[in-house]
Amino acid sequence: MGVKTMLPSYELGFYALVVTCAVVYSGSGIFEASRDSVNRKAFRDGIKPGWHYFGRKMDVADFEWVMWFTSFRNVIIFALSGHVLFGKICSMTVPQHRAVVYMLYGILAVLGSMGLVYLMIILSHCLVLYSVAMAKQKWLCYVAGFCCLASFKMEPFSSWQSGFVTGAFDLQDVLFYGGSSFTIMRCMSFALESSERKEGIYSIFDLLKYNFYLPFFFFGPVMTFDQFHAQVSTRELRRKDDEMRNIRVYALLHVGAIIAVDIFFHFFYILTLPSDLKFMNRLSDWSLAGLAYSNLVYDWVKAAVMFGVINTIARLDHLDPPQPPKCITMLYVFAETHFDRGINDWLCKYVYDHIGENHDNIMKELMATIATFAVTTLWLGPCEIVYIWSVFNCFGLNFELWVQKFFQQEPFAKLEAKMSAAVSRRIRAVFGAANFWAIILYNILALNSLEFALLVTKRLLLTGFPVSTLSIWFITYCGVQLIKERERILAIEEEKCDKAKVE
Repeated sequence: MGVKTMLPSYELGFYALVVTCAVVYSGSGIFEASRDSVNRKAFRDGIKPGWHYFGRKMDVADFEWVMWFTSFRNVIIFALSGHVLFGKICSMTVPQHRAVVYMLYGILAVLGSMGLVYLMIILSHCLVLYSVAMAKQKWLCYVAGFCCLASFKMEPFSSWQSGFVTGAFDLQDVLFYGGSSFTIMRCMSFALESSERKEGIYSIFDLLKYNFYLPFFFFGPVMTFDQFHAQVSTRELRRKDDEMRNIRVYALLHVGAIIAVDIFFHFFYILTLPSDLKFMNRLSDWSLAGLAYSNLVYDWVKAAVMFGVINTIARLDHLDPPQPPKCITMLYVFAETHFDRGINDWLCKYVYDHIGENHDNIMKELMATIATFAVTTLWLGPCEIVYIWSVFNCFGLNFELWVQKFFQQEPFAKLEAKMSAAVSRRIRAVFGAANFWAIILYNILALNSLEFALLVTKRLLLTGFPVSTLSIWFITYCGVQLIKERERILAIEEEKCDKAKVE
């Protein structure tokens, strides 16, 4: 049935009321657990002094978040402010050479922060993959690119390369592996796009301009070479109507998100609580479910903030970067589950869509998803928990297609055709609710720990059955219906915009 199927307003209002009450009830349980556990010995490393005037300590268990706003804060502000300043001057004076200015500034920033040896390592990998691109053989680009990526993700090659970088500071490992990994993905995109070019290949300077664009260098997102090259080569730089206003609003929203997360961490210790499984066993099923859900929402917020700041800089440079990830609250299908849309776009273009084609054939889809998660496993760094995460998410993505194909067969297809559109939407939402929790359980494997994921699964499916299981399923069903309603409204608005353009 179509996405524009409408439900009665009183029914949607009931769903909203149920979800709101459930979130408040679950949140109150997490708040009480945070308050009662603040002085536990097991939490000393994860909870540090915070707002003394409110008598609240702060959850500092997330290394990345703490890093960005303590040791790396001044570096980010200084480096990106310099980039914006030079970029603005260049855009006003010599816009045709702005890509060269971005490249030179990026190289100097990498040299100043990481040293000459690291810069030489990055340049050597760029040179290797540029040389491979000259052969214009896709399979060779894949082999060389994945070998280079493995050299940063697997021992002993990883330690061997990092050993060349002398000196040490708090962020050295983060910047080393971040810049190296994203460099390989960009170089592979360059090589694959060059192999498809009919006349010759792009120059080595095109690769360097692409790779050393500073906002994307250390933390991404990955913007495929064809998009970056087309946008950065534009000489006439014009802003769309209200574009600067939208950029300012976008920036203010992310500042607000940062403040909101800081406040949240003073009252809800969602990252530290899962580290003590004995204490977790004391929580109610509702609080445990809310804790698992909150961890995924926070990880999305973290990704949205990081890429949001970077994308704001890119938009000031007249680029159209990859969109931020879709909020986990708005997801109930595995096909849309990703926390880095740049990597997702890269994987879809060069692996998933390339093998799976139209994604209707079960065997091609299986091969495509296995290949995609194999590359993702290498990208994340092969280890036991990543293997488990990849297997479960690969299965989830394929299981969606299997279920879809199964219910397209007789007599299910004929039965659904006899139903009203509203009834079909309700039935699909029941399955979507189950999928929603599968996404949560599969992904907290990587975000927290295998033990915490097993505890949540056991409590929701075994010891909590049938009361907790069915009640949480029903609440999730209500949430999925609200998501579907939002999708319906967006589809109608998009149709109106398309009609307006045609007229």
